[in-house]
Amino acid sequence: MEISDMLAPEAVIAALKVQTKKQLLHEMAERAAVLTSLPSRRILETLTERERLGTTGMGQGIAIPHGRLSGLSKITALFARLEPAIAYEAIDNQPVDLVFLLLAPENAGADHLKALARVSRLLRNQAVCEKLRAASSPEVLYALLTEPNAAGTSQAA
Repeated sequence: MEISDMLAPEAVIAALKVQTKKQLLHEMAERAAVLTSLPSRRILETLTERERLGTTGMGQGIAIPHGRLSGLSKITALFARLEPAIAYEAIDNQPVDLVFLLLAPENAGADHLKALARVSRLLRNQAVCEKLRAASSPEVLYALLTEPNAAGTSQAA
């Protein structure tokens, strides 16, 4: 599964301004609702419930909030670069500025895990993250995220 299969160009936010993790998840749920035609409240509840199990802040300024939703027809993603970075309760206690939201159908099974692994592999590539942090337009961010070999250059996890 390629990033372009789950991330639409209009689902990339170049400079999202939020102050808290709660505000971030709310804003991302609102935007996801537009893409998925599902209620933002249900999306937010799913994301919040997942965060209660453990943070999705994977360290080095990166978070991958995710969840499964009934009524969703395909894996759907959103990406946001935050300005400024926010406290996220990440595993390394560092603020987060790169957020890749992943929503999967309730019955996605292994496809959900494959999508998470693909996104994680991409965002563990330091060179890709540096370029994402330097980019200022949604078009450039989308191109960086969907470049076919972007994740292939990362080191083994």
